[in-house]
Parts: sequence; C-alpha cells; structure tokens
Amino acid sequence: MTTPPRTRERGLHRAWIVAGVAFVAILGAAGFRATPGVLITPLQEEFGWSRGTISLAVSVNLMLYGLTAPFAAALMDRFGMRRVVTYALLLVAAGSGFTILMNAPWQLVLCWGVLVGLGTGSMALVLAATLTERWFVRHRGLVTGVLTAGGATGQLVFLPVLAHLAAGHGWRWAAVTVAVAALAVVPLVWFLLRDHPAEVGTTALGADPAAPPPVRSAAPTGAGEAAFRALGVLRSAARTRPFWLLAGGFAICGMSTNGLVGTHFIPAAHDHGMPEPTAAGLLALVGIFDVAGTVVSGWLSDRVDSRILLGAYYGLRGLSLLVLPGLFTATAEPSMLVFIIFYGLDWVATVPPTVALCRQIYGPDGAVVFGWVFASHQVGAAIAAVGAGLTRDHLGTYDLAWYTAAVLCFAAALMSVAIARKASLKA
Repeated sequence: MTTPPRTRERGLHRAWIVAGVAFVAILGAAGFRATPGVLITPLQEEFGWSRGTISLAVSVNLMLYGLTAPFAAALMDRFGMRRVVTYALLLVAAGSGFTILMNAPWQLVLCWGVLVGLGTGSMALVLAATLTERWFVRHRGLVTGVLTAGGATGQLVFLPVLAHLAAGHGWRWAAVTVAVAALAVVPLVWFLLRDHPAEVGTTALGADPAAPPPVRSAAPTGAGEAAFRALGVLRSAARTRPFWLLAGGFAICGMSTNGLVGTHFIPAAHDHGMPEPTAAGLLALVGIFDVAGTVVSGWLSDRVDSRILLGAYYGLRGLSLLVLPGLFTATAEPSMLVFIIFYGLDWVATVPPTVALCRQIYGPDGAVVFGWVFASHQVGAAIAAVGAGLTRDHLGTYDLAWYTAAVLCFAAALMSVAIARKASLKA
C-alpha cells in the first residue's frame, strides 16, 4: 500500500530546498552562457578573428540555448529534472574545458556554441517553469521571479571575475574556471534536486492534501517520444494567436537583452575607451538590479494582468535603448549608472508574466509552450548577436543596433497588450 503524502510540513517545506538548488543551476547556466561576452576582445587580439566571426559562435550558443529548452522540458517529464540538469552541467564543463585547446573558429563554434549552448539551454528558464508547476501552488509567481533572477545573479557572480581573469591571466583561465564551476554544481543537483513532491512524501507548497493530484500530460516513454511531445505541443500552440504574440514579443526581448546588451555592451564600451573589467562590472550591476526587478515582477504577476506588465516592460526598455548610444564614455559617468539601474530593473522582468500567460492559456502544457516561447527569445538573441557584430564591423559603431532594438521593443509592447484578455487553449 502506497504511503499517502504528509499533510503537514514541519519546519522548512522541501519545495524551498528544491527551488534553492534550481536557483544555483539557473545562476550557473546564465553565467556560463554569458561568458563569451568577456572573451570577444581577447580572442580577437590573440587570433585576429573579426567580431563577426566570434559573434557567430555566440549566436549559435544563444540559439541552442533557446531551441534546447522545449525538448529539455519534455525530457524532464521523461527522465526527471535531476538527470537532465546533471548531464547539462557535464556538457558545459566539457565545452568550456576543451576551448583552451582550440586554434580555429570552427572549434570555438563547436565548444562555446554547440556544447555550452546545449548544456545551458537544458537548465535555463524552462527549469524554473517546470519546477514551479510541480512544487508550488502558493507563491508560484514569486518563486518564478526569484528563479528568473538567478539568471541575472549569474552575470553578477561570473562576469567581473571572468573579466579580471581574462585581463590579468588570459582568457584560458576564464574558460577553465567555468568548467570547474559547472562540475562543482553536479553533486548538489544529484543529491538534493527531486522531480515531484510525492518522491519525498509531501505535496506541493500550498496544495490541499485532500485534493486530487494535478492533471499532467502523459509522460513520454523515451527520448524520442519526448521530442515528439515537444513538437506536438508546438503544432497545437502554433494554431493559436496568443502563441505568436508571446513568441514574437519574447524574440524581441532576446534581441534587446542577451543578444545585444549581454553580448556587445562590453566591446561597445571598450570602443569608447572604457577598460573591459569596468564594463563587465557595469553589466554585472544590471544583474544586481535585475534581481530586485524580477522578484517584484513575479510578485506583481500574481496580482496584475500579465499583458499590461509586459507592455509596460517592453515600452520602458525601448525608451532606455534610445538614449544609450549617447551615454558611452571612457569612464562610468552617473548618466550611465542611471541607465544600468533602470535597464537592470527591466532586464528579465518579462519572464514571470510570460510564464504566467503560458500557464493560464495552455494549462498542463504550459511549461513546454514556454520552452518554445523561450526558444524564440534565443533565436532573436542569436540574430541580434551576429547582426550587431556585423554592424560594428561594417559601420565602425553599434549605434544602428541600439536604435533598431529600441523600435522593436515598442512593437513588442503593442503585441503584448494585444493578447486576448480571456484567451483559451484553442482560441
């Protein structure tokens, strides 16, 4: 006879421990993925590769970071979050570690683009969506915000350290540091992360113990079926208008954050005479303020219409990008610090309301749908990463890239508020 879940938790609910482990994994994934931003100039100086060539590897990284997400969500249904995240960390360690042996651009694409892209994509924000769906009923939006903020914290922790390592000891030390950090997280994930509350004899935080268990889509029976399920969810969602509005807006979100600012802010500041460690420190400050902005956004998404939140976030981001080109100088002036604070508060505040809308509209398939929406985010980021690099190579400045991203953000704001207030799963 199966032992029923405990109706009470003594002390700290296990959901918080699981969320803490996921926070560390997501923190690492974001930090590992953002590392190429501090390597662009050192690689250019050592190998003579153009920024467009190096940006291609970053573009592949960004695209796979997103395209892996929906399949990772389906694989988590089949094999569990613990196994998927563990293997993802091993991929990151391999990709980053092998980088120190490279001497050709295709090897950079293979290591940082393919291996690190696949690894970080398998434990990106789709992990947050999957975990909160399984482990939380109460505080779901807030926890989504906190886990999303882990991505910003990854930049906070890694970028300044890696920038100083690259500047003082060479970029290979930065690559080795990423590999070691990824391996260090593996035991934490393997021994503490659990896939469902029932595995440890409890229920989701805030769930009624007397209520029937939540209805979940049938778990795939193998990796192949996990892929088929992810594609099936895409086919179903692609027939609905809200999916395209969410995916289009999130693609622009990726263009204006990871693809443009996350990848090119440091080399753009360096173009104006700012030392790379200083520029990396400014980008890390974005992570500090994004923690606050994203947590508050998660709290708001439990209380405010998510469409309105998204419209406001995208509109404010567009305004900030319009003024950015005039703020670059050789030193960190107060005007740039104001931009960093403002942009940081808005950086990934879009994620909690987007996750909430996917869950509201697509029900049990919401995590996989969010995986596809997140894939569009990274496709947009990949386009912006290589596009901005080519713009800089041909025009000698990033200005056109900043202005284009601003206009697109205004378009994303309009797309967000156009989502039907009471959209249904098959509407």
